[in-house]
Amino acid sequence: MKKEMPSWLESAIFYQIYPQSYNDTNGDGIGDIKGIHEKLDYIQQLGVNAIWINPCFESPFKDAGYDVSNYYKVAPRYGTNADLEELIKESNSRGIRVILDLVPGHTSMDHAWFQESQKAERNQYTDWYIWNDSVWADQEPGLNITRGYAERNASYIANFFYFQPALNYGFAHPDPDKPWQQPVSAPGPQAVIQEIKHIIAFWLERGASGFRVDMASSLVKRDPGKIETGKIWQDIRAWMSEHYPEAVLIAEWGVPAQALQSGFHVDMLLGGYHNPGLTSLFRKRGIGMHRDPYGWSFFDEAGHGDITQFVDEYTQQLEQTQALGYMGIITGNHDEHPRIADGKSMEMMKLVYLFLLTMPGTPFIYYGDEIGMTYVHGLASKEGGYERTGVRTPMQWQDSLNAGFSTGSPEKLYLPVSESYPAVNVANQLADPSSLFNTVRHLISIRKSHPALQAESAFSVVHAQAGELPFVYQRTRADETYLVALNPSRNEVHYTFKLEHNPKEISSLFAQNGAFRLVDNQMTLDLGLVSGLLVKLSS
Repeated sequence: MKKEMPSWLESAIFYQIYPQSYNDTNGDGIGDIKGIHEKLDYIQQLGVNAIWINPCFESPFKDAGYDVSNYYKVAPRYGTNADLEELIKESNSRGIRVILDLVPGHTSMDHAWFQESQKAERNQYTDWYIWNDSVWADQEPGLNITRGYAERNASYIANFFYFQPALNYGFAHPDPDKPWQQPVSAPGPQAVIQEIKHIIAFWLERGASGFRVDMASSLVKRDPGKIETGKIWQDIRAWMSEHYPEAVLIAEWGVPAQALQSGFHVDMLLGGYHNPGLTSLFRKRGIGMHRDPYGWSFFDEAGHGDITQFVDEYTQQLEQTQALGYMGIITGNHDEHPRIADGKSMEMMKLVYLFLLTMPGTPFIYYGDEIGMTYVHGLASKEGGYERTGVRTPMQWQDSLNAGFSTGSPEKLYLPVSESYPAVNVANQLADPSSLFNTVRHLISIRKSHPALQAESAFSVVHAQAGELPFVYQRTRADETYLVALNPSRNEVHYTFKLEHNPKEISSLFAQNGAFRLVDNQMTLDLGLVSGLLVKLSS
């Protein structure tokens, strides 16, 4: 067992909610906190036991809330602090944890801290952001310098967009010829670290179960290997373990060995250059923000995908992190595009979820992915979304006005509803026992009922060969072993192998176009087109 892990995390299945697009209760076209509250029956029916809410704090929303102007106040468009506290309370009463989105690396330029920091006269916040010593100074390699804003004769470092000034956590190796590059131990960085702890404590005291941390590795500048950044998170983790032992820290880092060594309980496996093997699972080359360097995704009916591109990378990372924390495989998020269902049949999506919900670590489901929502092309950028905007469209609840998302007029909506909503919506899928939603729900129930399928249990590969199917793996705990076999192709596949031990009992927990035969310890898997099996072996 991993050390100092919140007890609930072993069986956690997360559901990500983009609040402005989930459910609008006041008809203004923007989803709200009460809208999430109103859908708790649905979330509970799905079976997830934790939700992650994208930033819901006060913001000018130039970057969809990732430009915070007040970490202690819910944005009025979403409701009030009391609304959020009530949502957390009701969710917790249903056994559903709520984690919030923490943006520690930067704020909005509208934040009161920054407005004080940019003043010419020194004050409490002068060193809370990173400023050089002259507005005329040259650009700094690797740093995004923004000129001409401040009263003070200086330019500030922005973390991403120009309106997101970087909070000052110092430099790992300050240039002695540039005194504005402060060490981590300087008063300004230390004050910022303490403020982050105050923010964390504020929301944990109000019932939140932890935080997903945006750009978690972005704190200390010029920090090779993220050593100094890691020390900050190790300190925060130790403080949380002492005062809030059941609270969780989840990183948007994408390098699990670094993130988990730095104190995070979970690191999300992000696609693209972070973890190209993960990209090779779900998305083809040339589609989305991150290009797949391997050409074909594994979950593609053409059958050209190479599962070893994922397995080799994943097993190496699993070995590096197994004593530290969990890796989280995601269906997608507000950044990854297109949506995971794009170009996939509902049968293929069911296979994707068989994989997701039988793998180690902590699974994350992006809202709408459980019903197969797809990317909406051709949308103008909204709140800094750019090409990501098409994965942020309103949840499709039913075949009615605005897909049941809002009673407001369509032109008022945060984003247009996808034209797919008459066919792809929650109401239709609730009524269909064979729907994607009901399949996901069933697989979630299986995972929750069988500890050997949860985060901690052993994982081993039975068969993973380049150019060959199926992909077969095992999950094991105590005297129970679970065998998973996946054939995403349009071809039938038959695979025979010898079991190490003759099982006392054998049963099928989930079968999609597949069957198995066991004769004298020889297991034969008969997998039809786009097929999968989950088999329990009891010794």
